[in-house]
Amino acid sequence: MTVELSVVIPFFNEEGAVTKLHSDLSAALSATERIYELVLVDDGSQDNTPHLLDELAQSDTHVVVVHLAMNYGQTTAMVAGIDHAQGEIIVTMDGDGQNDPKSILNLLKKLEEGYDVVSGWRQNRCDSFLSRKLPSLIANRLISYISGVKLNDYGCSLKAYRRSVLENVQLYGEMHRFVPIYAHLAGARVTEIPVNHFPRLTGKSKYGISRTVKVLLDLIVVKFLQRYLTKPIYVMGGFGLLCLCVGGSAFTLATYLKLFEGTPYISTPLPLLSVVSVLFGGISILIGLIGEIVMRTYYESQGKRTYVLRLQVQGKKVAKRRR
Repeated sequence: MTVELSVVIPFFNEEGAVTKLHSDLSAALSATERIYELVLVDDGSQDNTPHLLDELAQSDTHVVVVHLAMNYGQTTAMVAGIDHAQGEIIVTMDGDGQNDPKSILNLLKKLEEGYDVVSGWRQNRCDSFLSRKLPSLIANRLISYISGVKLNDYGCSLKAYRRSVLENVQLYGEMHRFVPIYAHLAGARVTEIPVNHFPRLTGKSKYGISRTVKVLLDLIVVKFLQRYLTKPIYVMGGFGLLCLCVGGSAFTLATYLKLFEGTPYISTPLPLLSVVSVLFGGISILIGLIGEIVMRTYYESQGKRTYVLRLQVQGKKVAKRRR
């Protein structure tokens, strides 16, 4: 039978949460009356997690276990699970037991209203304020401001997607939290609803300050792709022209000092600044031109379009969305 719903969960050293999470998921998903599967991804765990996942696969036909060769990180593990999922609707969540499986039902109901992505919002988050909630609050506001996609909780892994949204999304680094942004860029309808959140009862958190730095760097990449993916010359060329202007101004000022105030070129750093700026400006413009060639090669060699068509209206007929 065709799988309708896939729940993808990455695990890394979560032996204390596996059994209870599976039990709660089975109880919650049985109420959906959908044909479902649980895609459980072992991200190179070093405890008893892989063995427990294999036991679940042997006892429950809904369970599919994917073992990664080493610890690749949450984003890669999530991508591996999505690659092995068969459902038309894909739900992602954490394997630490802090996401409530019952909230999946609310996500599915919201999808039925015509949305393509429904993101969870941990309104009553059960985490430390200084180490988890405050950095998350700042990050969420920063991401919403820069991306233009207003969500209160990008860090919540509990999200529901239509498969069509994820088909053309490639994730790297820590970018699983930015899928709603990628989906928005592809014309998808994105929304957010409150979900339950539980305190961690077993294991320890894998999040630290280093992940915050990674998220900020990934945000720069997302912003660049959002604005300049099809026009890299704008950012590199703009920087190049700025450098050329600085170089030209420095040379003009140095020449003025030389001619009218008798200041030798060697007595001021302006000539060196002029040469370096012009050099950087020329290189930046050349990089922008190379980026334009690469971008055109990428799209034209694969027959890709630089736009997403939502609807094509022909008389009284309405064509399905194309991606």
